[in-house]
Amino acid sequence: MAKRMILMLGVTVVLLTALGFIKFKQVQSAEHASAFQPPPEAVTSIVAHRQQWPATMTVIGTMEAVHGVTVSADLPGTVERIDFESGQSVHVGDVLVELDTRQERAQLASLEAQRDLAKVNFGRMQQLVDEGVISRAEYDQASSQKKATEANVAEVKATIERKTIRAPFSGILGIRQVNLGQYLPAGQAIVPLQALNPIYVDFGVPQQTVSQALVGGSLRVTKEDLPSAAYSGRVTAVDSVVNEATRNVQVQATLANAEGKLRPGMFVQVDLALGTPRSVIALPASSINYAPYGDSVYVITDLKDPSGKAYRGVQQRFVKLEGSHGDQVAVIEGVNPGDEVVTSGVFKLRNGAAVQVNNKVQPANSPAPKPEDS
Repeated sequence: MAKRMILMLGVTVVLLTALGFIKFKQVQSAEHASAFQPPPEAVTSIVAHRQQWPATMTVIGTMEAVHGVTVSADLPGTVERIDFESGQSVHVGDVLVELDTRQERAQLASLEAQRDLAKVNFGRMQQLVDEGVISRAEYDQASSQKKATEANVAEVKATIERKTIRAPFSGILGIRQVNLGQYLPAGQAIVPLQALNPIYVDFGVPQQTVSQALVGGSLRVTKEDLPSAAYSGRVTAVDSVVNEATRNVQVQATLANAEGKLRPGMFVQVDLALGTPRSVIALPASSINYAPYGDSVYVITDLKDPSGKAYRGVQQRFVKLEGSHGDQVAVIEGVNPGDEVVTSGVFKLRNGAAVQVNNKVQPANSPAPKPEDS
């Protein structure tokens, strides 16, 4: 019995010793793992410095023609002649369409004959009244008849003139909407006409900013499919009311459009100057780590690992942004001049991560980029 107990006790001691050895090895492995540093991440960097940025606000605007109408028929009639082509440039007063006026011209010939007769009768009456042969009432009746026939002739001439449809101002025609021989009721659309130079851009600004959007203020207009073209203009009008739905105030600016590349209805980007330039730290947009809980950047600095060994690593800093120009973003809080900021590879970093800087290829960092395919 004693031998069995001694045997069991020995087996227990052996098992406990084995378990203790295994646990020791696990703890030792964990210590080695905690001391292990992953290889440094390859990143690019830039040294932060202050720049003077113009105080601007970027909004979306809509192009509007200074003069824009759909030319229509003033009176009903049949199209007898079309004197324009779709997309043609025209000058004020150019004839666009002529309607059939044969009936009016026949009426005009009859009324002109009546007018001429009334003039002859009036001349005779004037001589007779001077001689005292007829009464003043007969003379007044002849004078009235003469004026009435002249008015009738003028009315028919005006009708004929209104059936000759002319361009009300100089501009570019759209697509023709009538055909030869077509009957046009009064008000029937014939062709759109737009004056494109100069041209308006309409946009809204928040009510808290409207005091800075002054008449005469400068702005810059760009378009996505025309990245190399920028148009300068001036604010010419500010609306007197605030839109109740958006709490924005409508602003209108005028700009030159000599080449006619801007067309009414286009959406454009408007950079509106609001005041004096401000000092900011401009960083490439690729250096910003955007997140719902806050935007941040990684600043490269000297750090120490748990064993006290120094290495080049990154510290995450939350930043406050205010606007952008081209490839750059304005940072107004969170970064100091002289800080070395990571500009690419931020998505793979964490606070305290080791990095290796390689600036042979840098990300875009231009306030006015010009893409190669522009």
